[in-house]
Amino acid sequence: MAYTDLSEFVADLERSGDLVRVNAPVDPRLEVTGIVQRVVAGKGPALLFTNPTRGQMPLLMNLFGTTDRMCRALGVRSFDEIGDRIGELLKPELPHGLSGLRDALGKAAQLRALPPKHVKRAPCQDVILREDDVDLDRLPGVLSWPQDGGVFLNLGLTHTKHPETGARNLGMYRLQQQDSRTVSLHWQIHKDSTSHAAVAERAGERLPVAIAFGCPPAVTYAASAPLPADIDEYLFAGFLQQERVEMVDCVSVPLQVPANAQIVLEGWVEPGQRLPEGPFGDHTGFYTPVEPFPFMRVDVMTMRRDPIYQSIVVGRPPQEDGPLGKATERIFLPLIKLTLPEIVDYDLPEAGVFHNCAIVSIDKRFPKHAHKVMNAIWGAGLLSLSKLIVVVDKDCDVHDYTEVAWRAFGNVDYAHDVVHMTGPVDHLDHSSYEQFYGGKLGIDATAKWETEGYRRAGGWPEECVLDEDTLALVERRWREYGIG
Repeated sequence: MAYTDLSEFVADLERSGDLVRVNAPVDPRLEVTGIVQRVVAGKGPALLFTNPTRGQMPLLMNLFGTTDRMCRALGVRSFDEIGDRIGELLKPELPHGLSGLRDALGKAAQLRALPPKHVKRAPCQDVILREDDVDLDRLPGVLSWPQDGGVFLNLGLTHTKHPETGARNLGMYRLQQQDSRTVSLHWQIHKDSTSHAAVAERAGERLPVAIAFGCPPAVTYAASAPLPADIDEYLFAGFLQQERVEMVDCVSVPLQVPANAQIVLEGWVEPGQRLPEGPFGDHTGFYTPVEPFPFMRVDVMTMRRDPIYQSIVVGRPPQEDGPLGKATERIFLPLIKLTLPEIVDYDLPEAGVFHNCAIVSIDKRFPKHAHKVMNAIWGAGLLSLSKLIVVVDKDCDVHDYTEVAWRAFGNVDYAHDVVHMTGPVDHLDHSSYEQFYGGKLGIDATAKWETEGYRRAGGWPEECVLDEDTLALVERRWREYGIG
């Protein structure tokens, strides 16, 4: 089972030696970044800064900084366990016999148990600050990089709802503190909160917003997951932690937030109002420029009696957000296979910040099959933002970058096996000549067929590998002589 309370997870990590308390005074301005960078590079523990020089509460960093810790947060040994559970739910077979009926009913019961649960009282509202008592400087907000435009309250989970349908959205956006009661909202063009704000603005209405910090790990991950707009993130979080997420009504806005959050900010976005936001050293490894974005005036701030403020440093990989991205890669594979069953596996390299490159292996069945897959990926949700797609055969391990490079460098005639197009790119992409769209490249690194135009005598050459008998002989003699 996943942890349903951040405080419980922190306590367990400390007991197992995977969390270190830093009791010395540490400055959240740049110094925290320097420390976190060293620890992330060494795949070290989570860090709880108990005496930050800014703010009035401990600062938790690097919680998700290793794959093992991210898996532990979600209650699994491997991210593929969650993908397998999703795959089981997606199986369309009709039940056969009593055992099949029992399995089908088990799936239905699991789904019924997923919706969030409303509670009247919650730890996140032990302390309630209103109006002039609100002070964002209580939070040990981090200034990560020298040219950042100010303190950014990273890893806050932003709640909005569609003004007309009431559909809820939970998203993870960067949040720049403008003053003691004002937070800018970096709502990128492809995100659901952007559409909610646009609908409210067209109607001349203000939009209610609630931002929660230090939520249960499954909820924090769900906020980062690329879910379709009609899938409730809290339904998904309940599925992840295999327990319904407890939700409480906000004090001043018509929204609900996780009852077990550490801190919650409540307020409104006024139509048509913007503030300059940025620069910010983002996960691309470059600063994004100053742009006008909506902002929230915080009317109410609620928290636990002894809250922990959780944040994250982003920047050039590797960073703490790497395991979050890898979780998404593995968890969503069954959903991708649902629409593209020819896909065997895929890898989103962390160095490509998870949208600059996608490596895909396929069970190739017809000429130019790789090209069909490229175009399908460029039309699939946030995978549509992929700038480079490399397609390999099913016998290639997509996670072995040496193997992939060998095929991409050697199996490609760049006059015939490359697709070049223009399409949407991530809001943060700094290399595109125009914002929001740019060049895309697809590389077909599969073995080529005559029906694809490969007409050299003898057809595609056979790869030189040793036969099974020779390999078995060497293995026996290796053991016999104790080599290695």
